[in-house]
Formats: sequence, structure tokens, C-alpha cells
Amino acid sequence: MDDIRIKMLTDEDYHADILIEGLPGVGQVGKLVAEHMIEEFGAEKIAEITSIFFPPQVLIDDNGVARLSCNEVYLVNTDGNSIAFLVGDVQSASGEGHYLLTDAYLDIAEELGVKRIYTLGGYGTGHLQEETQVFGAVSNISLREPAEDAGVVFSKDEPGGGIIGASGLLLSLGAERGIEGVCLMGETSGYIVDPKSAHAVLGVLNALTGLDIDDTKLEERAVEMEGIVEKIRELENAKAEEELSYIG
Repeated sequence: MDDIRIKMLTDEDYHADILIEGLPGVGQVGKLVAEHMIEEFGAEKIAEITSIFFPPQVLIDDNGVARLSCNEVYLVNTDGNSIAFLVGDVQSASGEGHYLLTDAYLDIAEELGVKRIYTLGGYGTGHLQEETQVFGAVSNISLREPAEDAGVVFSKDEPGGGIIGASGLLLSLGAERGIEGVCLMGETSGYIVDPKSAHAVLGVLNALTGLDIDDTKLEERAVEMEGIVEKIRELENAKAEEELSYIG
């Protein structure tokens, strides 16, 4: 098996103005947004990516059939916009793999003629929050003001540990190839799959791109998750009260 194997599913000459990355990450925020957009647009899968840098595991489908972990590229033309999506099962299991896979993703982006990349992810806070902010990073200072106008928060030294994985590397390595990039990170506890955070990120992405993507399904999932989160809060409060009672 090759280190990285890219299987194009068609010989058609495709073009995309922007690439939206939503690979798995904290709270699965980016993955939720990108997969929601693919579903809403009815985007077409054009490529599959497998790699020895993915975790050494196979996934099992509903029929019990095993398959390799796989990332995918989808494409759609809508309202004058040509959009590619990078989604999938996993990210690299090693630092070296992150760099090599990002180079492969950028090779695909260059072949498609991509001029701008939006990377989507979660910003883990380690606690549940009432309101969700969307933090950001850009590959060029000229992109900051439009992002702020769309509701993105830029905070000094945040995220403190930088941006790990494809969401960060696509910005910096893409800039070296002349592809500008914006990273959108929705606040999330990191404990749960977070459609509320995904809903916030989608709203900012809509404002930045001028797209008008129906967010009803994400909003419904966010409301359902809020019920679960409220139960978690109640359990946390009950545990805290029990501990205080014990200390007293």
C-alpha cells in the first residue's frame, strides 16, 4: 500500500473556488458543519483518500463488513459558487503524517484551482458554556477584518496550544502555495459531539461566504443536545452539593 493513496472517482475536469475542511476533531464541530453542507447541497463525491498514516483500524458497516478508514472530497456548484469539501473518518495518527497528508490535500486543492480554504473545528474549553463564541485564525492579516465583521473572535494567544492537525496546517502550508485560509473554531466543552457549536460556526461561515445554507437540522440537533447537556449540568451540581455536604 502506498503511504498516501488518492483515488479519483471520475476523469471529469472539476474546478472549485473554495475548499471547506471538516475532518474529525474536538466536539466533531467541523465534521458536523461540513457533512451538513454536503447533505444540504447534495454534493458529489469525487475522491477517496487512504493512508498508512491513519490509525491502524478498520470501520465496520451496518452489515458487519470491514473497510479501511477513508477521507473524502466532495464538490458542488451552487449559486455561482464552486465548493469542495474535505471530510472523512480520521486524521493522522502521527506528526509526520499530518504534514504529508496536508500536502496531499493541498495538491488536490491546487488541481481544483482553489483560492481560499475555510478550516472548521472546535475550540475545547473543558467545561460546558451557555453561549458559544467562534474563535478564528487567518493566514493573512487582510482576512481578519472581514472575519471579525462576520462574528469571529480573535483573542491574543488563543487557542493557547495553537491549532493541531489539518485545520491549522492547511492555513500555513496553503499560504506557502498562495492559497489564503481562514480557520473557524466553535467553543465546545470537548466532552460531547456538539451540534450547538456547529450551528454557531455555520452561521459565521454563511456570513463570510455569502452562502445561505438551511441550518434547521443542525438547530434541531442542537436543541436535542441542550436537553442532554442540562441533565449533565444537573448531575454535576448534585455531585458538587454532595461533596460540599460531605466536607461540612
